[in-house]
Amino acid sequence: MTSQAMSPSVEGGPETISAVLPAGSTIHAWIKALHGGAPGKLTAHVDGDPAGAVETSNPHEFEFRLLALESGGETAFSYDPVTTEVSVLYAFRQSRVLEEGVQLLHVRPSNAAPQTAGSYHFRPPFGWMNDPNGFGRFGGRLHLFYQHYPHSLRWNNMHWGHAVSDDYLHWTHLPIFLPPSHELAARADGRGGAFSGSAVPLDGAGIRIFFTEHMKDRQPEEQVQFTATSRDLVKVEAASLILPARPAGLDLTTDFRDPYVFMGPDGKWKMLLGTRDREGGVILLYETDDPAAATGWTFLGMLHRENRFGMTAAECPCLAPLDGPANDPSTRWALIFGLLTSRDPATGRRNMTIATVGRFDGRSFSVEFEQELDFGTDAYAFQAFVDDDGPVGIAWLANWTDVSKEIDMATAMTLPRRLALHEGALITPPIAGVKSLRQRRLDAHGLVDGRTVDLANGSVEIALALKEPGNAFRLTFEHPEAAVEVLLNDDGLSIPFSVANAKTSPRYIAAGARPSTIRVFLDAGSIEVFADNGRWTGTKRLPGFTGVSSVRLTALEGNVLAAEIWQLGL
Repeated sequence: MTSQAMSPSVEGGPETISAVLPAGSTIHAWIKALHGGAPGKLTAHVDGDPAGAVETSNPHEFEFRLLALESGGETAFSYDPVTTEVSVLYAFRQSRVLEEGVQLLHVRPSNAAPQTAGSYHFRPPFGWMNDPNGFGRFGGRLHLFYQHYPHSLRWNNMHWGHAVSDDYLHWTHLPIFLPPSHELAARADGRGGAFSGSAVPLDGAGIRIFFTEHMKDRQPEEQVQFTATSRDLVKVEAASLILPARPAGLDLTTDFRDPYVFMGPDGKWKMLLGTRDREGGVILLYETDDPAAATGWTFLGMLHRENRFGMTAAECPCLAPLDGPANDPSTRWALIFGLLTSRDPATGRRNMTIATVGRFDGRSFSVEFEQELDFGTDAYAFQAFVDDDGPVGIAWLANWTDVSKEIDMATAMTLPRRLALHEGALITPPIAGVKSLRQRRLDAHGLVDGRTVDLANGSVEIALALKEPGNAFRLTFEHPEAAVEVLLNDDGLSIPFSVANAKTSPRYIAAGARPSTIRVFLDAGSIEVFADNGRWTGTKRLPGFTGVSSVRLTALEGNVLAAEIWQLGL
């Protein structure tokens, strides 16, 4: 398929979007009427011949419409900008979409993805993105679903976006997978939608997904749980309500969301849900005897609670075996969840993510130790699954603290990370495949010699080896919108970070950390720090999409044995 072309508009005339498309192309269009009286209409022609039209009378929100092109050739989509607005338009071949993805034909400036040439993090092709959903390997490919609003770079009624990969790094964008209910899709007021969830494989082929439907001010439940199936991994079938209400008698708030479904050690499907009561965050456990996980979900009880930060909501829980098969009683599991509205009084950090490690017998979880997942806090809504080589997870590279109702904010996903136990701690190193991103070495001696090193487009990896664990150093970065460093001293490992005119800046620190190796991954809009193979991991979203331009190392002579910088790219 060829790339899109937008014709110059004639004063008072139609706008035209042109592309050469093969026969049998499927078109997804989101259109809106600009006036209550006249419908919005999009018309297709192939080689000059009429090929179909779609329309809407909704002036409030973009509505989804589908076109199927029988013939192929020079295709023109036309609309009158006085009566019609087109938010998103893309084409694909149904039989080849998992290999080819979608061909993006049109987005508006207000929902277009930022220009980040050379960036290597996952971003959606348009619109807003937050939590990963349904992260897993299905049909031989890695699938990433995610919270998505297609029509601006700001949160609104939630859809599920979708992409596939063979290596966790190179992603192919697929059609939008799960829209909000029809009632919510017809509005643009952020009242809810298809919230976060998970996916499991179906026997034979396809997946079953689980998600929270949220509808603001709905009584008695704002949040309820649905399931749906997809046989071809592209189209989702009609959803069914499986949990219409919170468990009674626990004095829970209306928070009741983010179903994470997995196979338990007893061979039964389990479901975690996040909520809170008047004391703190709570994780609920359900199970079913149904091999298809479609029906029969019953409440087993509270699996875990976290009260250290007050009345915070536990959300986006996941539970994965770390050091053995799920059905081995000696296997330790990692229970990971976010704590919405939490605040660490010692550092001022918000919305912490907790990793609790212990044993899980299918009905109860016995805690052995607990640690923070990420001292930078911008690896939120972490979701993991067990792949062929062990558990791996990914997170939203942002934090609700940064989100503004006034300012659009495009974000990314973190680098995918392994999960493992090592010397009594949970480690989360980046997947081994990130080394394949190295294109050329930018520097091998300049940093150690104390020189300022230019970082080209800012998409780089910096690898440091220290003479002794905990040897102090400071990396100082040049960034157009923030003061950013990586610092190791007697207090621990930190990412000093501040922006101009900020009243206060949280202290992003792994207190007491004394690593001997550090890998720093910089990209447009982010920094990720992995110390001692992920024993301490810190992720911070950086403002804007201009990369860090240079770096300088400050350290006592002999503290840093080696420092290399690699240009990265897909």
